[in-house]
Amino acid sequence: MASPDGASGVGGSPEETELSITLTLRMLMHGKVTVGELGAAWGGQQCLGSARITISEGSCPERITTITGSTDAVFRAVSMIAFKLEEDLGAGSDGAAVGRAPVTLRLVIPASQCGSLIGKAGAKIREIRESTGAQVQVAGDLLPNSTERAVTVSGVPDTIIQCVRQICAVILESPPKGATIPYHPGLSLGTILLSANQVRGCSPPG
Repeated sequence: MASPDGASGVGGSPEETELSITLTLRMLMHGKVTVGELGAAWGGQQCLGSARITISEGSCPERITTITGSTDAVFRAVSMIAFKLEEDLGAGSDGAAVGRAPVTLRLVIPASQCGSLIGKAGAKIREIRESTGAQVQVAGDLLPNSTERAVTVSGVPDTIIQCVRQICAVILESPPKGATIPYHPGLSLGTILLSANQVRGCSPPG
């Protein structure tokens, strides 16, 4: 596990040391989600005060939600988001008495780190699935116009939180290699097709 700068390591367990590292986690979420809605999920500013949450601009169906802070603060934010999503799913079931609906989070991770997450012959991702009970799937293709991939995590909030913890442990141990071109949802297929049509003969506005 990587250590934070200046950490003495005296009297601190590896887990405690891990929780003091600064981490940035990117997720794909529906465009209608706002920072205000996420803040309302936990009814206060405790988590927002120690983790910075930003949501990309735009009117596209999905946006990038970026959470930055200590790993402990980031995990707390992910926890609240997961429970908020579960609550929203429950609200759409007309109050029927059903089991807990699985929640899905889509993490956005540099492709150069995905090999470590998958592991040799898929051993690491299989270990994460078995130890957390969550479903984890690493996309085979890059997200458009980027060097990042989507990592989909599904399950009840408790299993998702444990799964995200383990994923973060892997990416902290395996920093991205080379330059990372981040994914921007605004560069959609429609934008690409429009550009292609212009190239084929549609004159750009003068």
